Amino acid sequence: MEKSVDLWRLSPHGLRHSSIGKQLTTMPAKATLIEQHHIAPIPPEARTGNSRGIFAIWFGINMLPLTVVTGAVATSVFDLSVLWGVLAIVAGNLVGGVFMALHAAQGPQLGVPQMLQARAQFGYQGATLVVLIAMVMFLGFFASNLVVAGQSIHQVVPALGVNSAIMICAGIAVVVAVVGYRWVRNSMSIMAYLVGATVLLAFVVVLANYEVIAAADHGRFSLAGFFGMFAVGAVWQLAYAPYVSDYSRYLPAATGAKPAFWATYAGCVASSVVVMTLGALVGITATDGDIMAALNRILGAVGPVVLLAFGLSSAVMNAANIYSGVMSALTAVQTLVPRWRIGTGLRIGMTVLYGLVALSIAVAGQDSFLLYFKDFILFLLYVLVPWSAINLVDYYLVRHGSYAIDDLFRRDGGRYGRWNVAACVVYVIGVLVQLPFMVTSFYTGPLAEPLAFVDIAWVLGLVVSGGVYYLWCLKKNGVRPTAEQTQAVATHA
Repeated sequence: MEKSVDLWRLSPHGLRHSSIGKQLTTMPAKATLIEQHHIAPIPPEARTGNSRGIFAIWFGINMLPLTVVTGAVATSVFDLSVLWGVLAIVAGNLVGGVFMALHAAQGPQLGVPQMLQARAQFGYQGATLVVLIAMVMFLGFFASNLVVAGQSIHQVVPALGVNSAIMICAGIAVVVAVVGYRWVRNSMSIMAYLVGATVLLAFVVVLANYEVIAAADHGRFSLAGFFGMFAVGAVWQLAYAPYVSDYSRYLPAATGAKPAFWATYAGCVASSVVVMTLGALVGITATDGDIMAALNRILGAVGPVVLLAFGLSSAVMNAANIYSGVMSALTAVQTLVPRWRIGTGLRIGMTVLYGLVALSIAVAGQDSFLLYFKDFILFLLYVLVPWSAINLVDYYLVRHGSYAIDDLFRRDGGRYGRWNVAACVVYVIGVLVQLPFMVTSFYTGPLAEPLAFVDIAWVLGLVVSGGVYYLWCLKKNGVRPTAEQTQAVATHA
């Protein structure tokens, strides 16, 4: 039986939909393998997700060798003892996860990708800045995952070079991302259980290893090291903020914000802490910066099983980075080249191109990966925090979740305009206020040394960006949604 559904269309003037008295087109609904929604709002009949599925996605997404390497930073780079390293990992993920999951809670209400919603804060064209930053972030994590996945598979199959393994992993991720949301969701959920079992096996073997036990009290406590790792844990969570709504937008609006928040928070934080803790234990035995080689050595006979599972998991889970990176790229394309039609062909082409660029970065940067990766995630923290603060203040304190979705697709920005100069200025202020306090290998702010190199830059960026934006909105417009805004949201609920 054919079922008539509303068809969302992008007109030259923006999104048109019958519910607000504009163009209506109906057509028979067809089940297709390749995703068709792209960056358009997800209509009610396509919202078939549930909170259990969201938990599985975000629990599985951290079952990666890259998460192991990130946890190893605590003991191998910051030189913390295992105890202090694990405490910093737990604290950073718990705090960063709150902000990340608050973004996830927006998905069921709005039904659009997270970075597209930035148009409501920065304007139709002004949002391009943060969208491009998100694209770089997704690209960096995609390339980083490729490096560690390639190294893992190479440990299991030495005859297969690292570069060849990287290419295979990139190909798998591109194929999954091309198909779209359903394959990304289902494959991530399946891998969550399979790799979760191997992680538990790895824990048992690592904790019984004499080399690990003997080195467990190595390292020391340092304030700079503890807060450095705290920041790494926090940014690991915050790095998911630009795309958590890409998946929670498939939840029915009736599911509500709380289930989306808790499913995302619990899944992502729990798996991050578990796998990073494994990394911290392995990191104390690594002498050459190759964490996966150290893990393979410690695991002995079960090493090939665990590393192969990690490598395959990374190839599949990496599809989320390329999928959401392409969502950001399509948002930028629609803004910068409005004559291009956002369709399936363009999304597939962008996915392949994105994969090739990330593959080139991974192959070129694999030799100095660990040092560059630490600086990369700290850089992400500095540039993501101001956007996150502005978005959360706008959603929860200024507009209270009331947005005119159609206006996000209008070339003139509708009520949000082309440029929100104030938000753009606040974002720049949020980045600049961090400069004197930054602590990285390529730049250290002048006020970092008096603070014993404790990295508080991102805290200032969060507080200043959110506070200044809220005060500006309070002075200009008040902080309650207008009746027009409330009706606009009710129309799409």
